[in-house]
Amino acid sequence: MGMDFSTLRSLITRYCVGEETWVDSRTIYIGHKAPPPGTEAFIQQRYPDNRITSSKYTFWNFVPKNMFEQFRRVANFYFLIIFLVQLIIDTPTSPVTSGLPLFFVITVTAIKQGYEDWLRHKADNSINKCPVHVVDNGRVTRKQSRNLRVGDVVFVKEDETFPCDLVLLSTSRPDGTCFVTTASLDGESSHKTYYAVQDTKAYITEEEVDSIHATIECEQPQPDLYKFVGRIHVYMDSEPVSRPLGSENLLLRGATLKNTEHIYAVVIYTGMETKMALNYQSKSQKRSAVEKSMNSYLVVYLFILISKALVNTLLKYAWQAAPERDEPWFNQRTEAERQRHIVIRAFTDFLAFMVLFNYIIPVSMYVTVEMQKFLGSYFLMWDDDMLDPELGERAVVNTSDLNEELGQVEYVFTDKTGTLTENNMEFIECCIGGSVYVPHAICNGQVMSGAGMDMIDTSPGPSARDQEELFFRALCLCHTVQVKEEETVDGIKLGIHQGKSTSFYISSSPDEVALVEGMKKLGFTYLRLKDSHMEILNRNDEIERFELLEVLTFDSVRRRMSVIVRAASGELFLFCKGADSSIFPRVVSGKKDEVKARVERNAVEGLRTLCVAYRRLSAQQYAEVCGLLSEARLALQDRDKRLADAYDRIETELILLGATAVEDRLQEKAADTIESLHKAGMKVWVLTGDKMETATATCYASKLFRRTTVILELTTKRTEEQSLHDVLFDLSRTVLRPDLSSDLGEFSDFGLIIDGATLSAVLRPEESNCGNYKDIFLEICRNCSAVLCCRMAPLQKAQIVKLIKMSKEHPITLAIGDGANDVSMILEAHVGIGIMGKEGRQAVRNSDYALPKFKHLKKLLLVHGHYYYIRISQLVQYFFYKNVVFMFPQFLYQFFCGFSQQPLYDTTYLTLYNISFTSLPILAYSLLEQHISTDILKKDPSLYRDIGRNCLLRWPTFVYWTLLGVYEAVVMFFGAYFLFDNTTFTSNGQLMTSNTQMMFGNWTFGTLVFTVLVFTVTFKLALDTHYWTWINHFVIWGSLLFYVVFSLLWGGIIWPFLNYQRMYYVFMQMLASGPAWLSIILLTTACLVPDVAKSVLWRALWPSTTEKIQVLAGKRYRSSLHLADRLYQGHLADFTPLTSLRSGLEQDQHSRWQQEDQHSRPTWCGPCASALPRTSP
Repeated sequence: MGMDFSTLRSLITRYCVGEETWVDSRTIYIGHKAPPPGTEAFIQQRYPDNRITSSKYTFWNFVPKNMFEQFRRVANFYFLIIFLVQLIIDTPTSPVTSGLPLFFVITVTAIKQGYEDWLRHKADNSINKCPVHVVDNGRVTRKQSRNLRVGDVVFVKEDETFPCDLVLLSTSRPDGTCFVTTASLDGESSHKTYYAVQDTKAYITEEEVDSIHATIECEQPQPDLYKFVGRIHVYMDSEPVSRPLGSENLLLRGATLKNTEHIYAVVIYTGMETKMALNYQSKSQKRSAVEKSMNSYLVVYLFILISKALVNTLLKYAWQAAPERDEPWFNQRTEAERQRHIVIRAFTDFLAFMVLFNYIIPVSMYVTVEMQKFLGSYFLMWDDDMLDPELGERAVVNTSDLNEELGQVEYVFTDKTGTLTENNMEFIECCIGGSVYVPHAICNGQVMSGAGMDMIDTSPGPSARDQEELFFRALCLCHTVQVKEEETVDGIKLGIHQGKSTSFYISSSPDEVALVEGMKKLGFTYLRLKDSHMEILNRNDEIERFELLEVLTFDSVRRRMSVIVRAASGELFLFCKGADSSIFPRVVSGKKDEVKARVERNAVEGLRTLCVAYRRLSAQQYAEVCGLLSEARLALQDRDKRLADAYDRIETELILLGATAVEDRLQEKAADTIESLHKAGMKVWVLTGDKMETATATCYASKLFRRTTVILELTTKRTEEQSLHDVLFDLSRTVLRPDLSSDLGEFSDFGLIIDGATLSAVLRPEESNCGNYKDIFLEICRNCSAVLCCRMAPLQKAQIVKLIKMSKEHPITLAIGDGANDVSMILEAHVGIGIMGKEGRQAVRNSDYALPKFKHLKKLLLVHGHYYYIRISQLVQYFFYKNVVFMFPQFLYQFFCGFSQQPLYDTTYLTLYNISFTSLPILAYSLLEQHISTDILKKDPSLYRDIGRNCLLRWPTFVYWTLLGVYEAVVMFFGAYFLFDNTTFTSNGQLMTSNTQMMFGNWTFGTLVFTVLVFTVTFKLALDTHYWTWINHFVIWGSLLFYVVFSLLWGGIIWPFLNYQRMYYVFMQMLASGPAWLSIILLTTACLVPDVAKSVLWRALWPSTTEKIQVLAGKRYRSSLHLADRLYQGHLADFTPLTSLRSGLEQDQHSRWQQEDQHSRPTWCGPCASALPRTSP
């Protein structure tokens, strides 16, 4: 049979969802009804169900998938290979020695990840099985959420959450609107207005809704919460009617219905295709500098391990070259094994040595680091100093992988509005035609006098009066503010015009609320939007109604919004408000110079300004406007671009009315925080979309710029006068040439201001004769203590962060912001911080850490970041150090056992050394250590410089720790060897030392070395501990006690499950000898003395700022103990009153500190000295 395969292919393409040729749009049949005959073919497409899956694993794939992910880590994979080698070939140690630690690490991680995924499964099931109401055959039925299908008509009641993405068909409100909160999506708690389709909003019963005959064409799912493009075709008796669909018609999954009794809506996107699910995508993995250092050290130790194994393999065959030193008989090698090729034997021996020395790679370090980061993050979340009582919010840790990175920050990029400022707007004044109006200028109908400004006049000229009222009406109409009404005790809803404060304004923009409230103070009150009519109450207590015809919404590119309204007289107005840079070029008349002067003056004072303009429209012009908007809104392709073009053509030939000024106050302690960051050596950049004058005033108020700062401008205004090339080279000469800098002052402090347009030119790919502007720009920025970037788009913020992040120094960057426009730079920076502000929670959701206020950044970096870095750097160095001390005696031992791969330590000691004997002390240290008190770190930000540039994990420090481990290993091994070198044979053939009368075999020798090892590394950590708590005491001394008790039990009892027990009675026999005790004490002391001597010598000759403070803290503590002792003995008469005593001590402390080197540490005040911690000197 001959079948046309092209026909088969087209059928498959047409009917199989996964093979659709059209990928840009989809067609939905409302109620699954076929369109009328002759319109189009009815193709019932298949879409995913409404099941949400946030879990990572299933019951069947958990083990293989989790194992695959864990063994992708280099350390885990390495130990797996070692374990397999031990199973395959004859190795000197049992496979248990590698398998048990690996099994412990893998099991703990798998349990943690499995538990987290089980919680996700539970959450998914609770959502997927939630009941929803669906209109089916003219009645409402219930089904589980997971069974919803695209095209179903859903019935949602007030306060219910939308189960999927829906297009609104009709509501219980006569105007076809509903109110929704999207707090779970973007954190905005304000009520947003959504609109039903114009031709279906009249269908308000189940039967009527079920009779709707329509199809929807819309774009395929995409994650942008604020974008939706589609159109609906409603089939009437005649031709179908097409209407545009936008984001104002789309109800998103996770949003909640408010102040609306019920709605009917059709399902558009389900399950993992909903916008909320598409935003589940994980952020790119960020790695800290400490983690990179760990990996570098791991490579070095892997090289050391391979070198050890290679050297021992070569020496073994060199040793066995002589006939009398051939393979010993007791190794029980078969003749076939003896006759194997030398290459195979050498390779097998090499692998055996690798297994013998493999413990130099600390696999348990990764588990300890993970636990330290996870548990350490709770100290940040529990910190009461970072609790905001007003918001009731604490700091939130979204990822603990970057804790130590908080102690390495070099550049801070911050947003302005809502981050440095409160984003709590207050209307200050407005300027109408050059006259300034202040809300508080009227008191009981009387005009208050003002200094040097025009006030509201109760009897202005007719033209001025008309202009004034038109301005007030413009601000009362040009907005998206909603009126929230509350019921009184008798159940009657009262409006603002009735004189009772039972209503208030809500909006997603604080600026709009401030402007509407400001107009209310000036006599024009916005009442409500009802039946597409906006009502305002004028100063004569008369209600005016304007029909709202069109809203040209605000966007960050246009930086303006407009409304088209029809007055009761039939006149058509277009009112427009926006930034001065977007309004002035479109103005054709009005007092532009006067208004512009006032705008610039207000901007210099740090006020946020907006300009207001209008245009009268004729009926013909309005018809043209409607045509432009309708054509753009019905487009499925490039709708946003077409709408932008339409708005641009409509918002022209404007008449300027005036401008407004709104104040956004600085957040509490914002200036103090920025000053502290400067003292800590960090460079602070402000990235904002505001105009330059406003942002500059905020920078001066927040102490980013000081009065002595030399301001350098790289702005459009300057590049219009000079070429960009010349401006850049002028600035570079200013900041780099010492002769020019000296003219400006001995220590010139530069600040740079750049705007978005100039930045685009700088970052533009270099042209043939333009040179590399980017490098010059970076060089200028490096020599500026602060940089202000104004008029920045969100993408430009991320570009700036990436530019600094990828520069040759590779500095650690931090970005902090509160709004959706800050998400890009938060994701780009090494550390991203979200502020719990008033612009939604998108920044918080996408950040690594979330803070209630900007002021909390100070403690986050200067205290928590400092502690995190100190703790984890010590943890990493200590782990490598203690494993060198552990394994180097094993290497030396091979020179005394004929390179026979004989282990020095018992298998149990090999297994438990990193898991039990030495793990808890370093974990407790890495969680609790405070080398300097919290108060000192906050009061002296310069201490942050001491740990900058990853100084504690640099190669010299790493080499010192490694050499210290080698030294201690040599002392332990050869100390034990020479103390017991005088030996004789006993009657039963055992070796016995003549000077100790102790039976001395290889296991006794190894146990002695291991005992010294455990005590040495534990005492080393105790000596490094400055902050002692009962937990430190418990784990340090408890670990030593556990080792002794375990060794006594392990060697003192015959365990029935062991085939052989080579450690039987070894430990007790060793401890029964007095010289063995002396050896342990002497060798432990000999190991620790050089490190202690080095620390004392360095502290005396070249003390760091931190060490100076620790010395002063010790003196302060001892003097307080002496004082308390004298008081206790009753010598009260010897003392002055406590207040004068405190003052004297403070003065004495202050004078001592003033004698210190001013360049090495800052001067301290008395109260700061009294806050010094109780630390050991």
